[in-house]
Amino acid sequence: MNKNEIVRLEIEDITEDGLGLGRADSMAVFVKDTVIGDVVDAKIVKVKKTYAFGRIERIVTPGSCRVKPACPDAARCGGCQLQAMSYEMQKTYKEDRVRNALKRIGGFSDLQILPIDGADHLWHYRNKAQYPVGRGKNGEIVCGFYAARTHTIIDRRDCALQSPENVEVLDMILDHMGKYQIRPYDEETGTGLVRHILIRNAANTKERMVCLILNGKTMPEMEILADRLMQLRGMAGISINLNTKQTNVILGDKTFVVAGKGYLEETIDDVRYQISPASFFQVNSEQTQKLYRHVLEYAAPEGNETIWDLYCGTGTISLFLAKKAKYVIGVEVVEEAVKNAVSNASLNGINNVRFIAGKAEEILLGKAGKELPDADVVVVDPPRKGCDRKVLDTILAVRPKRIVYVSCDPATLARDLKYLCETEYRIQIVKPVDMFPMTVHIETVVLLSKGEVDSKKIRVEFSLEDMDM
Repeated sequence: MNKNEIVRLEIEDITEDGLGLGRADSMAVFVKDTVIGDVVDAKIVKVKKTYAFGRIERIVTPGSCRVKPACPDAARCGGCQLQAMSYEMQKTYKEDRVRNALKRIGGFSDLQILPIDGADHLWHYRNKAQYPVGRGKNGEIVCGFYAARTHTIIDRRDCALQSPENVEVLDMILDHMGKYQIRPYDEETGTGLVRHILIRNAANTKERMVCLILNGKTMPEMEILADRLMQLRGMAGISINLNTKQTNVILGDKTFVVAGKGYLEETIDDVRYQISPASFFQVNSEQTQKLYRHVLEYAAPEGNETIWDLYCGTGTISLFLAKKAKYVIGVEVVEEAVKNAVSNASLNGINNVRFIAGKAEEILLGKAGKELPDADVVVVDPPRKGCDRKVLDTILAVRPKRIVYVSCDPATLARDLKYLCETEYRIQIVKPVDMFPMTVHIETVVLLSKGEVDSKKIRVEFSLEDMDM
C-alpha cells in the first residue's frame, strides 16, 4: 500500500478516537468521518508498517446507520465524532466498547453488561463551554471551537451540543471587543488580551455564569460589559481568570469576581452544588442524575454504612451518598476542590460527611486512616488514567464489602478491574451511561462484591429496574 493510493474499504468498526476501521490487503486503514457499514473510496495519506490512515474521497454506499449531521461543521470540528451515526448505533457502539475492553484488556469473557442508559436529549446538553478567541484569515475576530487535531478556530457560536443561550453572550462580548478595539490572544506571539470565553449553564436552576480568560488582569470598559451581561436572564456572575503564560492550559491560577457571584448553583435531585469556573462538574446534568442514582443504588446504603469516596473532587457523589449512609469520607488531592466540597456540604446542611485533602493511600493507610471508621463501601471516580496502583492496594487492604467504580475510560477501567478481581472480588454489575451523545466518550458504573448474598440481592433488584427504563 502506498501513499496517495485509492482503496475501497468497508467500515467494520469505529475506534475509541472516532475513526472508521476498514481493511485493504489485510492492512487496517483508519478513516475519519465514516460510520459502521459505509463502503468508501479512501485516499491513503499515511502508511505505517501494519496500518495506514486514509481520507474519504467518495462514499460508495452509505451504511444503514448513516444520518445527516445536525451541524454543518461536524466533520471539521474535533468535538463531535459520531454525528453522522444514528443514535441507536451510537449506543450499540458504546456498549461494545465497554464489552470489548473488559474482554481484551481485563480478560472478562462471560460478563453480562446491562443495557446502556441512553440520553433523553441528544442536543444542547452541555452545561459548560470554553470558546477560544482569535483572528480569522482576513484579520476578523473569530470565536468557536478548534478544528480536529489543530488550534485553528472554527468560527461557530451556535454549537449543537451547547446551550443556545450562549450565542447572545458571545455576541455581546465580541461586540464589546470590536467597539473598544480589544485584541484577541495570539498563541504564536503571546500578545493580545482575550484568550477564551468560559460559559456555564445550570440546567435545573437556570442560572448561568461567564468567565473571561485574559492575558491580563482586566479589559477596557469591563464594568460596561459586566453590566450588560448581568442583565441577561439567569446571569449569576461575571469573573476574570488571569492566564499570562504561553501554554495550552486554558485556566490560570487566579480568578477575580467582577460582578455578581463567583459561582452558580445547580441541583441534582435534592442536592445543591455551588460551581465555580474551575470546578469539576459533569457536563450533562440530566445524565448525571441517572449516573449518581446508579452509584447510590449499587453502593446500597441502608443507614448504617460508612462509605469512602476516593477522588471525590468537590463532593458531588459524596453528598449524594450521604443522604442514605451513616457516614461518608471524601478524599481528594486537590485542596481547592476539598474547600468547595466542604462549602457544598454546608450549603445542603449535610453533617454526616467529612472531606480530607491528600492522597487516598496516604490518608487511609496513615495515621489519619487509623482514626477513621472502617469502610463498608468504597466508591472511586478517578480521572481518565484510572486509579493509581497504590489506591487499588489501599482498597484491597481495607477489604470493603462492596466497591463501586465510576469510569470515563473503558481501557483503564478494564485494567483496574482485572487487578481487583485477582483477589476475592467479583464483578456483579456493569452499567454504561451515555453522558456524551454524538461523541465517542462513555461513562460506566461497575459494582464489585465479595459477598455472594449481597451481590445476588443487588443484581436482582437493580437489573430488573434497569430493564424497565
